[in-house]
Amino acid sequence: MKAFTRFLLLSSAAEACTNILVTPSASDKEGVALIGYNDDSSRRHGLVTHFEAAEYEDGSMRSVWDYDTGIFLGAIPQPNSTFGVMGNANDQGVVIAETTYGGLSELSTKDGKIMDYGSLIYTTLQRARTAREAIEIIDELTSAYGYASSAEGFSISDGEEVWLMELIGKGTFGTGLVWVALRIPDGYVTAHANQGRITAFLPCDDPDTCRMSEDVVSFAIAQGYWNGSATDPSFSFSDTYDPVTPSGARFC
Repeated sequence: MKAFTRFLLLSSAAEACTNILVTPSASDKEGVALIGYNDDSSRRHGLVTHFEAAEYEDGSMRSVWDYDTGIFLGAIPQPNSTFGVMGNANDQGVVIAETTYGGLSELSTKDGKIMDYGSLIYTTLQRARTAREAIEIIDELTSAYGYASSAEGFSISDGEEVWLMELIGKGTFGTGLVWVALRIPDGYVTAHANQGRITAFLPCDDPDTCRMSEDVVSFAIAQGYWNGSATDPSFSFSDTYDPVTPSGARFC
């Protein structure tokens, strides 16, 4: 039987969303991954998001409403079946938590784009069997329908692996995301809160430990954010797409 990630909703007084990621060997004697998620927003006190597992006929559509504002963003096709979701976990043991860090403001244009960060999380949970599959689905959904939020850090686990995925949209320069995802080495613990954490990651050539969008560096070069080469190992995702500010450093 697949090990299930334990999902902890923390009631902290911190002025930010905070994620704590614990790999199986660093957790307890049962060896189950842990993700702690605090969303310190008064708008969501007591909120538990729930989607029942369901079967759909060909041509069925899923309406997408912005998670924060409730504004209707559009509709996307449903798969023939979806998994049950309660909170930020599905019935396959996949958990996705988040922390918003904003990033470069010009890359947050929402016009004509459908998948805001909250809808992206819950739509992915309805479709993903594993953490790696969730990363692929996040990329596929935003490539097809556009990303309608600012930069995010996603904590993703399936009870056996824990990944940190950082992503940002392309503003008026494109539809989908530039992103990188790193697997937390087993036996380790990490955390992130409202500031990009992934710095240098190249070469990202082992899909068991690192995954990225093909244009994560070339996009930065094209927009003038990075003056080096596409293979320069000193390229930093967070320094490029979420330069640290006093508030970012304070909240993180």
